[in-house]
Amino acid sequence: PVDCSFSHGVCDWKQDTDDDFDWNLADRDSGDGYYMAVPAFVGHKKDMGRLKLLLTDLKPRSSYCMIFRYRLAGERVGKLRVFLASKKTAPVWEESKGKDERWRTGKIEIFQAAETTNSITFETERGKGKTGEIGVDNVILASGLCPED
Repeated sequence: PVDCSFSHGVCDWKQDTDDDFDWNLADRDSGDGYYMAVPAFVGHKKDMGRLKLLLTDLKPRSSYCMIFRYRLAGERVGKLRVFLASKKTAPVWEESKGKDERWRTGKIEIFQAAETTNSITFETERGKGKTGEIGVDNVILASGLCPED
């Protein structure tokens, strides 16, 4: 598997320049490394911030599983969506409220047809809340189907 978390920098992450705000590096509570976050005080309601993972060398006609940690902390903090470049219009994954401040695990299956997915975009849309944050961490890309829970 390829470790695309933000402490190692092996994967090519890009901030979108056409969005309303950037994601920020934040320190992990454990003190070892970083995650990417959008604090609730950044931007206005409905503003968007996009963080793009550029993918190279994915083999056509094969499947991959992207596993990542995420959290939506705070009342009405906003939405987190994931888009694949091959299907731009609808998100392949979306979460709009956290039950609590805990980190959770998200999984997305990526099927490579003849045309390959060349990027994955994490998009956050700001909500009304003024406290909390949306965070993403430990993004890992593994070949094969996602494991069942």
